[in-house]
Amino acid sequence: MLTKSELQQKIAELKMDYINLQGDIEKLENTGHIESVTKAEERLANMEKQLAELNKQLAAL
Repeated sequence: MLTKSELQQKIAELKMDYINLQGDIEKLENTGHIESVTKAEERLANMEKQLAELNKQLAAL
């Protein structure tokens, strides 16, 4: 089980990765890399699930 500060750190890191990936998706869309956009959007969905789980764990503390 992670501590509160460890959970907060993981959430912050995941949020930064999420923001960076959103920027990457915009660049991929602008350059016509549709297949890469689809894969990146799947990664965003997985990150959203991870964030939800981490937030649930944080709320339980």
